[in-house]
Amino acid sequence: MDLSIVIVNYNTKKLTLECIDSIYKATMNEAFEIFMVDNNSSDDSVQAIKETFPEVKVIANKENVGFSRANNQAIKVSKGRYVLLLNSDTIVKETTLSTIIAFMDDHQDIGATGCKVVLPDGTLDKACHRGFPTPEASFYYMAGLAEKYPNNHKYNSYHKSYLDMNEIHEIDCLVGAFMMVRRETIVEVGMLDETYFMYGEDIDWCYRIKEAGWKVYYYPKVSIVHYKGASSRRKPFKIVYEFHRAMFIFHKNHFAPKYNVFINALVYLGISLKLSAAVTLNAIKKSR
Repeated sequence: MDLSIVIVNYNTKKLTLECIDSIYKATMNEAFEIFMVDNNSSDDSVQAIKETFPEVKVIANKENVGFSRANNQAIKVSKGRYVLLLNSDTIVKETTLSTIIAFMDDHQDIGATGCKVVLPDGTLDKACHRGFPTPEASFYYMAGLAEKYPNNHKYNSYHKSYLDMNEIHEIDCLVGAFMMVRRETIVEVGMLDETYFMYGEDIDWCYRIKEAGWKVYYYPKVSIVHYKGASSRRKPFKIVYEFHRAMFIFHKNHFAPKYNVFINALVYLGISLKLSAAVTLNAIKKSR
């Protein structure tokens, strides 16, 4: 088995069906398997996918166990030389999967690769091309300096947009919407950290992959479409909370030991203030 594709579904029946359909329409000579892990959806996703794509291996949870744990459920029983995390709200282009597999076959030191992730309006989903969110990088990003000086290495280390987005190169961090990981890499560094419910697990995985000496690459010669945030501008409190909780966990696990008490306190304060602002803004949107 060459590739195991893992899709986590939570009430995105239509998008998930379209995503799976795009995989089967892709040009592939490699052997692959698809896992759909459902987090207790209420939109008949499980039945629809079983009926439409009976060859897909469905894992139906009785509760929403989160993104990390759901992916790990499939990874544990998968058989592919590579494992692909693929969001349910994506469309795979015709040659994307085969091209990434061939690229990783040719470069045995690469632990994970991501393609160009394009939003429906044709713009780049910047999350597919990131540096690690160090306190410095996060500060420059939040302060607007990254946007003001997009070609400055110091101020724009958050998204690294000073690099050519159309050229293949090594990168710090990919996005969980499309991340192909080598089986040997997973065996060495472990699976996704289930401390993260959603958000942050992809950054954490890339960090551990690079810490173990593997390379992480951005491959923009092929792409997927990501219908990111297409459903609504309004975010439930759970999503807002978990996004900021992931920031806290990542810093605590990987950066806190490297910084003094004062810097760590500022980081945690900044996360708390950002969470408060996001909750307030969300409440204002809901009241309109």
